[in-house]
Amino acid sequence: MKLVLKLIAGILAGLLLGLYAPEWVARVLFTAKTVIGQLITFTIPLIILFFIMSGIASLPKNSGRLLGKTVALSYCSTILAGLFAFTVASHLIPQLTTAAEPTTATAIKLASYVNLEIPPLFGVMSALAAAFVFGIGISATQATDLRRVADQGRDIIDRLLAKVIIPLLPFYIAGVFVEMTVEGTVFATLKTFGVVLVMAILMHWIWLSVLFIGTGLALGRSPAQLIKNMLPAYFTALGTMSSAATIPVALQSSKNNGVSDGIANFTVPLCATIHLCGSTITLVTCATAVMFLSEHLAIPGIETMLPFIMMLGVIMIAAPGAPGGGVMSALGLLTSMLGFGEASIALMIALYLAQDSFGTACNVTGDGVIALWADRFANGSESTESASPVAEAEQA
Repeated sequence: MKLVLKLIAGILAGLLLGLYAPEWVARVLFTAKTVIGQLITFTIPLIILFFIMSGIASLPKNSGRLLGKTVALSYCSTILAGLFAFTVASHLIPQLTTAAEPTTATAIKLASYVNLEIPPLFGVMSALAAAFVFGIGISATQATDLRRVADQGRDIIDRLLAKVIIPLLPFYIAGVFVEMTVEGTVFATLKTFGVVLVMAILMHWIWLSVLFIGTGLALGRSPAQLIKNMLPAYFTALGTMSSAATIPVALQSSKNNGVSDGIANFTVPLCATIHLCGSTITLVTCATAVMFLSEHLAIPGIETMLPFIMMLGVIMIAAPGAPGGGVMSALGLLTSMLGFGEASIALMIALYLAQDSFGTACNVTGDGVIALWADRFANGSESTESASPVAEAEQA
C-alpha cells in the first residue's frame, strides 16, 4: 500500500505541476520521465526473455500443455471482453451521446533537457520468441548450464527492478501526467468524450469483477482479497500506461495471491504481451463511438465486428511495450475492416489516449486471474499426493 500511495502522489504531483508550476519545472520532470522511460524500454525485453525462459524451464514435462492453456485462456478473455464491450456500446452510445463536434485545445510540447537514447538489445517479439525456444528447449533437454544462465539472468534483472526501476516509478508517473497536463490532451478529450470514457472504464471494472468473482468462487478463494492483492499492479499500470512496464509489480501482486514463483514468472510477463482484455474493451468502445459520431460511418453488426475483435487479439501483441501502442497497432484494422478515414482516425487516437491508462490497468489486473488459473492447471497435472503452493499456504 505504500507503493500505491507513492503512485497516487506521483499522479497528483504531475497534475499540479503541469497546471501551476513554471515551464522549466515541468521540463525537469519530463526529462526525468524520458530518461527513466528509456531505462524501462531497455529492460522490458530482458524481463520477458529471462523471466519467461526461466519460468518455462522450471515447469514440469507438460509445460507445452500449460503454455497452450495459458495462451488459449488469455485469448478467450480478450475476445469475450471485446464482444461484451460491443454489445454494451452499440446499445448505449446512440442513447447517451450525440454527434456533436469535438472540442480541441492547442498543444504545448515539452522538450527534454537531455536527449538520451538507450535502445533495447532486441525487440519484444524477438525476446518472446527466444524465451519460448530456449525455455521449452531447456525443459526438454534438461540443459542445466543454460537453465543456470536463465535463472541468474532473472535474478540480475529482478535486482535491477527492485533496487532501481520500482523506486523510480513514482517519478516516471509524475512525468507522464505532467506531460499530459501541459499538453492539455487529457482535459480537452475528457470534456468532449466524458460519457464514452466513463462507459469504457465502468466496463473495465465490470469485466474485472466477472473475472475475479468467477475465479474466486471456482477456486474457493475470496474475490475481494484477490482484487486487493492486485491493486498495486492496477495503480502502477494506471500511471505507466504500459503493461510491460508494470510487470515487476504485477509479478509481486500475483505471488501475493498465492501463485507459485515459477508459474508467476512464466504467466505474468507472457500475459503482459497476449492478454489485452482492457485494451480491447477500450478500442471496441471508442471505435463504436467514433462510427456513431461520423457521418460517413455506421455501427456495424456482429458479423463485421467479430472478425475485427478476433484480429485485435492478435495484432495488439506487438503493442504492450509502449503507452498508446494498442491504438497505433490497430490503425490498419480500423481503416481496412471498418472503413475509418483520416478524420475518424484522428478522433479515435484522441479518444483512446485519454484513458489508455485505464485499459492498461484492466489488462494487468486481469493477468492476475490468468496466473491463478495457470497455477491451478499446473497443480492439477501433478499427482494427488503433491499439494499446491496455495493449498500449503492455506493449511499453514
